[in-house]
Amino acid sequence: MALMNVKEVAAFLGIQEIRVERLERESLLTAKDTGPAGEPLFEQGDVERYKQLAERLGGI
Repeated sequence: MALMNVKEVAAFLGIQEIRVERLERESLLTAKDTGPAGEPLFEQGDVERYKQLAERLGGI
């Protein structure tokens, strides 16, 4: 299980970091763990599936 931080997820999805945090807050992208500074960490597979779904629905 590879975990990605907010910055890595934002780069992968091509969006701003604040938007990743909002997706997590709205439970559209669920954090699997928290880092040492309390930042959310996301499973890479979940991020990839979210991107595929968002693209099918018309974009991120």
